[in-house]
Order: sequence, then C-alpha cells, then structure tokens
Amino acid sequence: MEGHFVEVEGLRWHYTDRGAGSPILFVHGNTGSSAWWARTMDIRGHRAVAPDLPNFGLSGALPGEISIEAYAGALAAFIVEMGLEGAVAVGHSLGGSVCLALAAMHEELLGGLVLVDSSSPKGLVTAESQYPAIESMHKDRSILAAALKAVAPTLADAALFESLVDDAMKMAAPAWIGNALALSRFDVSAALGGWTKPVLVIWGRKDVIITEAMARETRDAFREARLEIIEGVGHSVIVEDPERFKSLLRGYLERPRRSLTGLPLSRKP
Repeated sequence: MEGHFVEVEGLRWHYTDRGAGSPILFVHGNTGSSAWWARTMDIRGHRAVAPDLPNFGLSGALPGEISIEAYAGALAAFIVEMGLEGAVAVGHSLGGSVCLALAAMHEELLGGLVLVDSSSPKGLVTAESQYPAIESMHKDRSILAAALKAVAPTLADAALFESLVDDAMKMAAPAWIGNALALSRFDVSAALGGWTKPVLVIWGRKDVIITEAMARETRDAFREARLEIIEGVGHSVIVEDPERFKSLLRGYLERPRRSLTGLPLSRKP
C-alpha cells in the first residue's frame, strides 16, 4: 500500500489510508507497523487509516519516556490532525493496550473499540529474565523471525512474513525493552467505567502471549462487550486469517446501535 507522511505536534507519522466513509483506525502491535493491516483495510463504506506508531516503522521517535499512555496521547493528536474523530479504534496486541488507554483518556474521540489479542486493562507483565531474549531479537534477525513466527503460527505467505520481519527490525532501539516495561506498568482498569459503547474482543485459541483468562478479563471490564474466540489461529488473526477477521469486524460495524447483538448483551461468548 502506498504510504503517506504527516507531522503532528513536531512528530513525523507514516500512515496508510484507504477508502471513504466513517473512519476506522487500525493500531498495530509491538514490533509492528501499518503493514500488519494490509489485508484488512478494504471495508466498504469506511475510511481505513493505519499509522505506524511513534518508535515503529517509518514514523519518528516518541519523545520522552515510553509508556502506553504516551503512545495513546500521541495517537489522540494524530486522530484530531487527520479528522478521524468518531473512529472505531481497532488495536492488535500492544496496539490494543494503546486503544484501551485512548478509551480511558479520550473517550470522546472514539466511536467504538475492537481489541485483537490485546493485553487486559491491567497490562501484561514480562519477567525481567526475558529481557536478554528481547534484546537478542533486536540484534539478530533470525531470532526475531522465530519470535514472530510464534505469534503468527499459521501465516503461510512467506513474502508477507519477511516484510513484517523487515518492519520489526525498524523499531527504535529504546522500545525493545521500553515497550515491555510500559506494558508491565500499564493499568487503566479503574478508568474505563465511563465507557458506554459496545466493545468486541477477539482472541485466537493458539495465542502464546495472551491467555483466555486475560481475554475474558478484558471483556468483563466493559458494560457492553462480546468475546469472539477464534479456533485454529494464534496471536495474530489479522494476518493468519484476515477474511475471518474482516467478517467479525464488519459484523461489529453493522451492529444495531443498541448493542453488538441487538439484544441485551450476555457476559458469555
């Protein structure tokens, strides 16, 4: 996809932009980029925008200390600059955490929330004993490729996979450990009580990072939320089975205004 650049509050953003209509904002995960959404952005009747977050891909470096809230604050400024107020935010993995923070900090900017293999609102703790392994990914492409294969175990498109590894290598050096620390310190569970819009939570059965209990905790944090468990995929349904993902997203976007189902929502999937 052809990319574009925009400067927002002194920060250079790279993004892709497709279609026209009500906006969808796609937010990638750790080591990711807008390329992770390449096969999911063709949603008829919607303008789909996928940025590279600061510290990722071709975007500039996030100023100051790395935190999920800092990413969300920068993303809020991007939304306003791009005229995306009212967008449905779709976040994958770390991007889901950023969207959770955005929902807690700037509910007025969003029209809905879809969380794909996201951490719960209480974050995700990585043991410090794993930090050397994280650093080794930054320094050795083969180790990074093996790690990405584990989070997208059923992705069969070799060319796409290699391009995702290439983009992962572009992540800013401070973010490799910085993002892990940020997720470990993240907790917006007490700040989501005012969120009233329906939420869709998606989790892949083969996910090796997010557990089913975490996915259920995310669902239960909201007044109106539904959990969809996808069999046969891992942490990254957006690249492992993009057609299945788009079907779920379209169902959410086309939902009756009252709720995800048109009936009172159950807490059961």
